[in-house]
Amino acid sequence: MNYTVDHIPIIGLEVHIELETKSKMFCSCSASHFGKKPNAQTCPICLGLPGALPVPNKKAIEWTVLVGLTLNCQIPIFSKFDRKNYFYPDLPKGYQISQYDLPLCQNGRLDGVKIRRVHLEEDTAKLIHTIVKSKKCTLIDFNRSGVPLMEIVSEPEITSALQTKTFLQKLQQIVRYLGVSKADMEKGQMRCEPTVNLKIVKNGKTQFTPLVEIKNINSFRFVQKAIEFEIGRQLEEFRTTGIEKQPGNKTTRGWDETLGETVPQREKEEAADYRYFPEPDIPPMKWDKFTINNLQLTIPELPSQRVARFIKQYGLSEYQAKILVETKEIADFYEEAIAAGKKHKTNPKEIANIIINKRIDIERISPEKLVEMMIKEEVKPIIGKEQLRRTVEQVLETEVKAVEDYRKGKTTVIEFLVGQVMAQTKGKANPNQTRKLLLEKLG
Repeated sequence: MNYTVDHIPIIGLEVHIELETKSKMFCSCSASHFGKKPNAQTCPICLGLPGALPVPNKKAIEWTVLVGLTLNCQIPIFSKFDRKNYFYPDLPKGYQISQYDLPLCQNGRLDGVKIRRVHLEEDTAKLIHTIVKSKKCTLIDFNRSGVPLMEIVSEPEITSALQTKTFLQKLQQIVRYLGVSKADMEKGQMRCEPTVNLKIVKNGKTQFTPLVEIKNINSFRFVQKAIEFEIGRQLEEFRTTGIEKQPGNKTTRGWDETLGETVPQREKEEAADYRYFPEPDIPPMKWDKFTINNLQLTIPELPSQRVARFIKQYGLSEYQAKILVETKEIADFYEEAIAAGKKHKTNPKEIANIIINKRIDIERISPEKLVEMMIKEEVKPIIGKEQLRRTVEQVLETEVKAVEDYRKGKTTVIEFLVGQVMAQTKGKANPNQTRKLLLEKLG
């Protein structure tokens, strides 16, 4: 979507990422909740029962600081937890333990975008809207309640939907390289809530449209589509009504993927509405330079650094390097194969070409075996899990109508989608694995 210089999008991001710690944020319950039996991983603390006292998860705190350091944030000497007070069925205590004025990390930068803060809080329970005995009702699963949730807040200086998508993809790649989260949007491990409005300059006068926060986004493609729709909607609304940004007129809209548009939800609360105050059951935290320096030393080689090194050290093109560095597992496999082929003087470029073009399944073939096959000229195209995942995602992005039909109840369309994957892989995909992965992605 193109915009004239008179209409400039202003986009800020709130990104929540579930940390992959073994236990929850303030209790010893398992934090691995996806696909588990409802309410099987709970205790008095994550159920919010009276008198239960929280004990902070040290690993979650360290990982949040690690992410902050990677995002070039400042780490304040003092930090603390606060109570964020509001009522909702998924919050049994009536407040969420979060951070307000003294976050763990602040004033960072990623991909040219300023990071306002990175802080830590507990996740809420999960509401399940269903029908029981012909009546609509809402059930609550507390397995997710209390899972460590890191929030990354950007400054509102992103200016396009595509820039937003790229920023989020780089952020996901970084947290995966750090090993702190799988950050799978489809599983809710990474959630993005963009706030969008427009700066309108006309006849020397500058005006701003009301702020809108967008929720219910579960893929990078929908992030881009939701923001593009919202920009167009706000522009049309301003032309019709002339309503400008005012204190108190920020609203929340949800992305409806079936309609392909955002729909009204509610007015958005301001910070004062939450009545933040320091968490009385958890002492403040104080950091020393020694601890921060030790955490800094654990930061691995990051994706952008690895791309640059692959280009310089192995003579790869930027395209090849980015494909190999897309996941840490593939990048590690590539370098292990280079090491295995060194005594045979195997060309790193040839190894890269085979991994990329022959679709090597790194879970089935070891780096040493790959080199052996190259020497014997036995390498054959193999469709692996990673390539299958990418192909499935491409098909789901392309076949929008089929996806909509499936979610409307036409389950037979799954066979059509399997066929599309088989066609793209030239019959090299396993149909059963393809069907299983499609069902997982479609929820």
